[in-house]
Amino acid sequence: MRRRPNGEDGDFLGGTLDMLVLRTLQAGSLHGFAIAQTIARRSDEVLLVEEGSLYPALHRLEDRGWVSAEWGTTGNNRRARFYSLTARGKRHLAAESDRWSELVAAVTRVMEPAS
Repeated sequence: MRRRPNGEDGDFLGGTLDMLVLRTLQAGSLHGFAIAQTIARRSDEVLLVEEGSLYPALHRLEDRGWVSAEWGTTGNNRRARFYSLTARGKRHLAAESDRWSELVAAVTRVMEPAS
């Protein structure tokens, strides 16, 4: 996953991509390219997920039972794997969302001017 607009490449935070993919799939089943497009669009093009990061993440999420996959046809009439959030994935996402909120609040407190 790359961050923009500064153009620097690199990992954002470990586990963040998994959480973003799971959150994206809450709206329903999507194929990989649509997942990447959704993350980019919802982040105002700040978070760009590349294939080299996305597909290993999807396989990892499937191995952990957090997503399921099945073959289908895209709107362009192409064959693709569509990923769906499982009940186990929903529980994991809820826990990670709580943890993320705590992390963001803690970083925000540190970044605020000392009083």
